[in-house]
Amino acid sequence: MTSRLLQRSLGSPDYDGIRQALRDDTSTPVISVRGLEVRVAVMPLFTHDGRQAVRVSSTEPLTHVLVGVDSASGKDVTLLVPEVDAPREFTLECRDDAGVVGSARITVTPQRKWSVFVVHHSHLDIGYTDPQGTVLRHHLDYLDAALRLAEETASWPDDAKFRWTVESSMPALKWLAARPAEMVEAFKEKGREGVIEVTALPFQLHTEACSTEELHRQLRFTRHFGFPVTSAMHTDVPGAVVGLVDALSQAGVRYLAAAHNWAGRSVPYLHGGDKLTRPFRWRAPSGNELLVWFTDTPHGMAYMEGNTVGLTDSYELADDLLPRYLLALATRGYPYGPGTFGWQGPDAPREPYELDVLHLRVQGAHADNAGPSIVPASIARRWNEEWAYPRLRSAVNSDFFRHVEERYLDRLAVHEGDWTDWWADGLGSGARPLGYVRRAQSALRVAETLHTLAGADVTEEIDAAYDKVALFNEHTWGAANPWEDAEEAGDSGGLQWTRKSSGAYQAQDDAADLLHAAVRRFAAALSETGTEGGALTSFAVFNPATRARTDVVHAFLPRDVVGVDVPIALVDARTGETVPHHEEFVDPDDWPTRPIGRHVHAVVRDVPGFGYVRLDVVPGETQAPEPVELRELGDNAAIENEFYRVAYDVREGHIRSIFDKRAGRELVNGDAAAGFGQYVYDQYATAPHFNHLSGHVGAHDRTLLGDRAIGKHATITKCQRTAVGEKLVVELRGKGVDWIRTTIELHYGVPRLDLTYQLAKQGTPAKEAVFLAFPFAAGAATAWELTGGVGGPDVPRVPGSAEYMLPIRHWIAFEDPELTIAWATLEAPLVQLGTIHMPYAPFPPTLDQEDGTVYSWALNNIWDTNFPAQQQGETTFRYAVTSETGAQGRRLGVAVAAGLTEPFVGALVTDSPAATETYASVDHPDVLITSIGKDSVRLQSLAAEPVEATVTMPGDRTVAVRLPACGVAVIGGTRS
Repeated sequence: MTSRLLQRSLGSPDYDGIRQALRDDTSTPVISVRGLEVRVAVMPLFTHDGRQAVRVSSTEPLTHVLVGVDSASGKDVTLLVPEVDAPREFTLECRDDAGVVGSARITVTPQRKWSVFVVHHSHLDIGYTDPQGTVLRHHLDYLDAALRLAEETASWPDDAKFRWTVESSMPALKWLAARPAEMVEAFKEKGREGVIEVTALPFQLHTEACSTEELHRQLRFTRHFGFPVTSAMHTDVPGAVVGLVDALSQAGVRYLAAAHNWAGRSVPYLHGGDKLTRPFRWRAPSGNELLVWFTDTPHGMAYMEGNTVGLTDSYELADDLLPRYLLALATRGYPYGPGTFGWQGPDAPREPYELDVLHLRVQGAHADNAGPSIVPASIARRWNEEWAYPRLRSAVNSDFFRHVEERYLDRLAVHEGDWTDWWADGLGSGARPLGYVRRAQSALRVAETLHTLAGADVTEEIDAAYDKVALFNEHTWGAANPWEDAEEAGDSGGLQWTRKSSGAYQAQDDAADLLHAAVRRFAAALSETGTEGGALTSFAVFNPATRARTDVVHAFLPRDVVGVDVPIALVDARTGETVPHHEEFVDPDDWPTRPIGRHVHAVVRDVPGFGYVRLDVVPGETQAPEPVELRELGDNAAIENEFYRVAYDVREGHIRSIFDKRAGRELVNGDAAAGFGQYVYDQYATAPHFNHLSGHVGAHDRTLLGDRAIGKHATITKCQRTAVGEKLVVELRGKGVDWIRTTIELHYGVPRLDLTYQLAKQGTPAKEAVFLAFPFAAGAATAWELTGGVGGPDVPRVPGSAEYMLPIRHWIAFEDPELTIAWATLEAPLVQLGTIHMPYAPFPPTLDQEDGTVYSWALNNIWDTNFPAQQQGETTFRYAVTSETGAQGRRLGVAVAAGLTEPFVGALVTDSPAATETYASVDHPDVLITSIGKDSVRLQSLAAEPVEATVTMPGDRTVAVRLPACGVAVIGGTRS
């Protein structure tokens, strides 16, 4: 009694409740007499001798008679009638010992003859149910069991043989490396036979957290198994980036089975998802396509669909529920009524399912990370002996897709664009490690390029670092109850987050190590080609972006190379002109644990993309000038360069003005709800430490917005001019933090405003969010960068995609006939455009819409499960802004992001190589070189249409290449 009381009090429907709702929604009451109720359902069940089934249930045991046809006694019976090809009426009589209790006329209708592909797999959460290592070891045990079960059932009828789909390839790779040769060969043989299938994705990724290059690299293992890998599974995470289509296609993968766990936090059916037919063809701008099946049971039951209808429990339960589920798919609007398959939510009927074939996932138990079971195959065996239809096939993932491809491909709908993730807000729950990962993604591209140009092959080391980056981007960020700190099971939140976050920090450390070594190798290789010159030493300033640009370089000049008391000047070796510079001395009294010398900062003009300019360090007449303190103007402070004048409002705690001198135009919307760069802190009136609470809470107004605060008490701590530019540093106080430090920088000759926000975050389990507001005096955003593509208001998206937030890569552009503005972010990918939404479904806005405002959703603590329960510590967010008259938005977006993601590298060279050199270039303005690796140059197009480009490779060899719209390409032969 107590357990039933608790179960019925906590709000989430259990399996019994879900199943009863399905029974009720798929049967019709036909007799109701003195408290007795009889219900009837005409089922898509056919016997081998040509009869079809009618299910009758009653609240009391009775004898149920279809007059002149069939009869049976009990509370739940199956009556058989000859198969009909048109509606046909029968008389049902229900009798007890005293005679006929009641009768009714029922109509038997033609039913579909279904083929059901039962795909047995285990959903891989690397964590959640147990610490990560425990989970992975269990999955290796599951492969042992799968191999045994496949061998034990080898003599069974083909449709009933145990088959196993490895949802994520990482456990299979680990298993192959850890098992004897004879087991490995047996596994590969089962793969070749189609009894075991390994799918393409290494684990379940937040794909929007991945860089394009990372996403492609994570599919490099698809040819390592000894049998083809043609399908992928994307489980739990409700969305995927458009770049996934191209990445999978290039790996030879044609099929994708998605099972989106909506978990009450998503409302795709309010944004067109109710019109998303399945299967469908998902097409990228490149023209590449995937054949997609998605399991769309709402509110969380997605990949437990087969378990819900009994395929893990028993033949009897499956015999009861599976036909009802098929009947509902074929005849009813969807969902089938509130609570049928999970959390409560608004009803949003959709058209009945059209085909007579179904992809039905099943796991060995009602849990994530569940092992294989013989039960689904045993049910299929008995089922097919009992019934001709539905025909159950124990299948691997690709079996279903080949069946559909052969029979239905031409009639399937085509959908294009990004499938924006409804769970992406979870990325903000680990803002600091996510920032480290995003820095690592940028550093790895540069590191590989410089190593390659120096003649070193570091492919394995780069791949290994990318693998660590991807493991952080894996969708399981914590335990089922992340606020707990046990040593095992779903309460091991402390252990799980420690390992998860340490992986991010290690990935960034590995990337920094590789870049550190690459710069030294590159410098050494250049020094070997140089001649002794008159300089004290030199720097090769390398531009890792595609286009030539003027930007600032930060380099270190060790004391043992040039004494700190020696005045120096920097000379551009191309022109002989002196380059102004600023120095910061590392005082051994302050920093005895760090290399001694001076940090040198200079703006270097027109450095070629994927090339360098040599700066010579020569004796100077005097020491570099000290910074000049600028005068403050009451409640305002201002800095400027040739391009912008930026004024800060000390009283209000935000940037008051960004004036574009070239365009003669103000970039800030002074009438916006929030100031430019303003710190906004929201708290929500929901309780922490309740698993899945956010999935139960609905927000149709601002009631749950408990508090909104802004940064206050601004103090100017630095306002100075150096030889390279001007800098303003402001410190504020605000709720949720100990302090906020804003650094605003303009460099001479650089048409870009750089902004850095450092927050000393206080840890709290309270539900909270931090936004940084950027209101532009502009219309709506016209383009933004996605992983593997470009989004925009007129760019197609898969119906049902999230609309209230965007997870971008780095930039957003605003275009109008007079001026284009571009904004970029390094660490924080989540943005909301025009307003701040409540973080609970259906995500209503809390402010009036302002089309030109970007709210950077820097961090949050919204989730009650899977993501960390709180975050704290010093966390950095960097942004950049630029503007240009007549610029194309995509190109300007790339340019402003380059200052954040591809900063100049200063390599200290001992001799004097050539004054400048370009290693690789491309002649199309919308094509980027992303990196140079061993025997390969990697390209990405941002154009909305196919383009042809000529690439100049290292060694001055040219290659013509055609790239599809927003496509990627790799050209080989980079060694000169």
